[in-house]
Order: sequence, then C-alpha cells, then structure tokens
Amino acid sequence: MLNHYETAFILTPVLSEPQMKEAVDKFENLLTKNGATILNREEWGLKKLAYPIQGKTTGFYAVLQFDAEPSVVATLETAYRRDEKVVRFLTFRLDKYAFEYAQKRINKTAKVEEA
Repeated sequence: MLNHYETAFILTPVLSEPQMKEAVDKFENLLTKNGATILNREEWGLKKLAYPIQGKTTGFYAVLQFDAEPSVVATLETAYRRDEKVVRFLTFRLDKYAFEYAQKRINKTAKVEEA
C-alpha cells in the first residue's frame, strides 16, 4: 500500500548551488529507484537556521513530496544519515487532510509562478 510522504532536509551551507541541486537529485533518484513516485520538489535555498546546528547558522532547505511503500522511508533515512552534507532531516506520512492541503499549496504556488 502506497502512502503519501513529505521529507524536508537541510544541507550544509558550504555547498555551491550546483552541489546542492546534485544532492537533492541524488535523494530524488534514490526514491524513484526504490519505486516511489515524486509528486513535488521544492528547493527553498539558503536560509537562516532557528538555532545553530553543528556550528552552522545557515543551510540549504529542500522538500520532496512522494508516494511510496513504508520500507522506502527507511532506505531514504539511512541515506540521509550516511551523507555528511545533510545537517538535519524529517520525513513524515501525510494523512488525507495534510495531503489535500499540500496539493492546494502546490497548485497555488504553480498559479503564482505562471503569472
């Protein structure tokens, strides 16, 4: 049974823009190789952290929304833990209300970008 998931992760700020995109692509490819369907990808760019993490005050934020089997999440989180570029991550399953809200947010963002 496929569930809706959203994962947010923060990459170290010492990366260049192409390196950041490459890291996000790596995790997206890992998901698709394991049978996940990517629904949305957002790169929020370099943001200030709420509190210092590992001595860093900024980080590159990225969010992936996907449909997958529960076992895929364990594989993804193992990859996060092994990658030294990842400062923090959070993956959670979306219930039907959160999924509907996320879809509305994505559609609203797409309309703003078209205008």
